[in-house]
Amino acid sequence: MKKPAGKPKKTVGHTRWVICGLLFLATTVNYIHRQVLGILAPDLQHSIGWTEEQYGYIVTAFQGAYALGLVLAGRLLDALGTRLGFSLAIGLWSLAAMGHALARTPFGFGLARFWLGLGEAANFPAAVKTVAEWFPKKERALATGLFNAGSNVGAILAPLMVPYLTFTWGWPWAFVLTGALGFVWLGLWWKFYRAPESHPGLSKAEFAYIRSDSEKKEKPMPWLSLVGYRQSWAFAAGKFLTDPIWWFYLSWLPKFLHDQYNITLSKMGPPLATIYILADLGSIAGGWLSSSLIRRGWTLNAGRKTALLACALCVTPIVFASRAASVWPAVFLIGLAAAAHQGWSANLYTLVSDMFPRKAVGTAVGFGAMAGAGSGMVIATAVGYLLELTKSYTPVFLMAGFAYLIALAVVHLLAPRLEPIRLKEG
Repeated sequence: MKKPAGKPKKTVGHTRWVICGLLFLATTVNYIHRQVLGILAPDLQHSIGWTEEQYGYIVTAFQGAYALGLVLAGRLLDALGTRLGFSLAIGLWSLAAMGHALARTPFGFGLARFWLGLGEAANFPAAVKTVAEWFPKKERALATGLFNAGSNVGAILAPLMVPYLTFTWGWPWAFVLTGALGFVWLGLWWKFYRAPESHPGLSKAEFAYIRSDSEKKEKPMPWLSLVGYRQSWAFAAGKFLTDPIWWFYLSWLPKFLHDQYNITLSKMGPPLATIYILADLGSIAGGWLSSSLIRRGWTLNAGRKTALLACALCVTPIVFASRAASVWPAVFLIGLAAAAHQGWSANLYTLVSDMFPRKAVGTAVGFGAMAGAGSGMVIATAVGYLLELTKSYTPVFLMAGFAYLIALAVVHLLAPRLEPIRLKEG
C-alpha cells in the first residue's frame, strides 16, 4: 500500500513559496489602494460635501464594477494565463487608484472607484488560480492564508501611510503615491513569474511535488456551465453571505470610529492597524488550522469545515461592538471578527481548488466572488440609507454576527462531502 505523501524534504525546493510571496505583495498593494478612500472619507465628506447616501453610492460604484470585473476576470485569466492577465489587471487598477487625485465631486470619486473595482476584481481569481497551479492540495489552504494575509498588511499600512502623505503633501498625493506601488509590483511580477512548466528556477523534485496530486488535465470551463454544479453554488453562497461584512469593514470602519468615538484622521492609525494585525493573524491561523488537520489524517471535508466552523463562531461577539463604552473594546471585538473572517476566507477560497480542476479554478473563483461583490453592492447602498435614517451601526453588527453560521449551513447543504466535479471534454 502506497504511503501518503508527508512533508516535503529539504531538497524539494522553495520556489513555490517565492511565488506565494509575490501574491502576498499583490494583495497588500490591492488593499492599500482600496483603503485610501475609506480612511480619508470623514475628512473628504466635509471638504467635498457628500452625504451618507452619496458615499454609499460611491462605495456601490466600486462594488458594481468589482462584480462586473469578476464576470470577465476568471475566464480571462484561464484564457490568457496568470502572468499576462494579472499584469493587465494591476496596471488598470493602479492607474485608477492614482486617478482619484483628479476627483472633486461625488460623481468623480464614483467614477474612479468604478475603474478601481473593475481592475481589482482579478486579484483573488488570479491568486487562487496561481496557488492551484503551484501547490499540492495539502498546502493550498496555508498558501491561500499567507497570500490573503496581504489584505490585512495593506489595511495596516494604509492608515499609517495615508495620514502622513495627506498632512505632508495633501490628499491627492495620498492617492498618487500609493497608486504608484502597483507599478513597482508589476515590474517584480513580470521579471520573476512563470508557470511551473516553464519556470527556470524550479527543480524537477519541486515540480513533481507540486504535481503530486495527479489531477487530470482539463480544458477551460465555460463560465455559464458553472450554474449546473452544486459546488459552484456552495462557494457562491458562502461569498454572497459573508463578503459584504468584509466590505463594510473596509469602507465604513473609519467612519464608525469617527462617528462613534470621535477618532480623527491623525489618530486613526493605531485602531485600524490593531484590527488588521489581528485579521492578519487570523488569515494565517485559519489556513494553518485546516492544513494541519488534513496532515494529521482528517479528510478534506472535515478539515476545511471544522476550520470554517471555528471562524464562524469567533465572529459572533461582534454583535456587541456598537455598544462598547470606549473605542478599544470595540476595536478588539471588530479585530476578532476580522481575524475570523480572514481565516474563513482562506478556507472558503481553498474549497474551489478542492472541488474544481486547475483549468477551471480562475473561472469558478470569479463566479463565486461575483456573488459576493453583488451582495456587497446592495449592502453598501443599504448601509448608507440605514445610517442616514437611524444614525446607528447596531443592525449592521447584528447581521455580521450570524452571517457566517448561516453561510456554513448553506455550504454544507450544497457540498456535503466537497466532492470534486468531473468536467466533460469537448
